[in-house]
Amino acid sequence: MLEVSDIDAYYGETQVLFGVDLSVEQGEVVSIVGRNGVGKTTTLRSILNLAEVKDGAITFRGEEITGEDTQDIAKRGIGYAPEERDIFAGLTVRENLKMAATSMSASRTAERMESVTERFPKLRELYESKGGHLSGGEQQMLTIARALMEDNDIILIDEPTEGLAPRIAEDVRDAIADLKGEKTVLLVEQSTKLVYELSDRIYGMVDGEVVYEGTPDDAEESGRVKELLTIQ
Repeated sequence: MLEVSDIDAYYGETQVLFGVDLSVEQGEVVSIVGRNGVGKTTTLRSILNLAEVKDGAITFRGEEITGEDTQDIAKRGIGYAPEERDIFAGLTVRENLKMAATSMSASRTAERMESVTERFPKLRELYESKGGHLSGGEQQMLTIARALMEDNDIILIDEPTEGLAPRIAEDVRDAIADLKGEKTVLLVEQSTKLVYELSDRIYGMVDGEVVYEGTPDDAEESGRVKELLTIQ
């Protein structure tokens, strides 16, 4: 479904990614792991043309999307749940969800909101609460829920459990697990437990390069993922 081929990516004049290769097949959950600052988030942002790709290519469903406008990339069916969450603090949960479904009719939006909030019952309870009044975990749920509002084929999810209390992190983990087989997911995550439980395949990054690819069983047996998370 998605292929990143030998890309070099930059912010301004600073190169962040060096020849990154990865692929995601339909229905997979693929995780990218590594310490902070190694290029995991930039990899996701490169797919959406939020970081500049100067070499290499990105293809989605067999069509190259390298350098396309971010809005056009999103319209192809690529959803994004960023680590920063970027919710509208002054809008209610209901309004945030409606804002994420700009291409749908009112009736279809209502149906999708019903479906999405079945995954996150807490959001239904908070429908009329302002985004800025939500806890960190509630905001993260809303971020993922917004990415599910459109008919996206693949969801890019960045650090969904970062900074969350264990109980709330489990709720987020369960929601992602529910997507398995229904949606394709490219996940950036630091929790080895979540990565091992959810992933079909794992990529490991160090200093802007992919240095490992394997299955969760291989990664757990070899200890490679834990090693990648401790490399200085």
